Amino acid sequence: MIFIGCHLSVSKGYAAMGETMVGFGGNTFAFFTRNPRGGKSRELPPEDASALLQLLEREQFGPLVAHGSYTMNLCAAKPETRANGLDMLQKDLQRMEALPGNYYNFHPGSHVGQGAEAGISLIADALNQNLQSEMQTTVLLETMAGKGSEMGGTFEELRAIIDRVDCQERLGVCLDTCHVWDAGYDLVTDLDGVLTEFDRIIGLERLYAIHLNDSKNDLGSHKDRHEKLGLGCLGEAALKRIVTHPALSGKPFILETPNDDEGYIKEIQMVKDWVELA
Repeated sequence: MIFIGCHLSVSKGYAAMGETMVGFGGNTFAFFTRNPRGGKSRELPPEDASALLQLLEREQFGPLVAHGSYTMNLCAAKPETRANGLDMLQKDLQRMEALPGNYYNFHPGSHVGQGAEAGISLIADALNQNLQSEMQTTVLLETMAGKGSEMGGTFEELRAIIDRVDCQERLGVCLDTCHVWDAGYDLVTDLDGVLTEFDRIIGLERLYAIHLNDSKNDLGSHKDRHEKLGLGCLGEAALKRIVTHPALSGKPFILETPNDDEGYIKEIQMVKDWVELA
């Protein structure tokens, strides 16, 4: 069995997303906690949260992977941008408590010329202000492609952030296959080596979710452009090995490929077939 789904829009409500994913043939999904380019988040009425939780249990869904706004930069150079990001993080995590046991994933941010050390310190400080052991949400740092001053382009940077966070039991990592490939980790010819390196530096026990994407770019391009499964530089054979790798068993796989609904339905079934035939 595999937990597979895609990003859905929260515009029709939270329980409606669950119903949509059942129709797609999936058993997990991701959603943006607010407009991905910023703005206010959608409210989560208690009755909507309750209806979604009942559906997740009834349909035996895996953990959901909520996604923070792309504009949330916890290590920005401008104090007002950092403060806005901190406010987003605080409010998003408060809202996620209505859906206990799920994940909140975000892009670590860009240090904007301050240097990686400053970026690491600022991100960890923001997490220390918000992570608490009694939380029912696990926060995930996303692996990034390493473009420009983007943080999280190496496993070492993510480890450095984790090391400075006090409440590490509520902190993990989401591995994006397109991002790590673009960052220079060879998932095509050395998947075992990449996972071994991840385990050595971060620890596979901290890997909670996978963003399953092909890439339009060559290895180490640092560009971050997603492609449909099997149509990019990673290719179908490599993605199939990732999905069926025993070290990744039981983790939610989230599609972020450039698709419409029919495309996601096709890819969800494709991934399920890979697992069934493995």
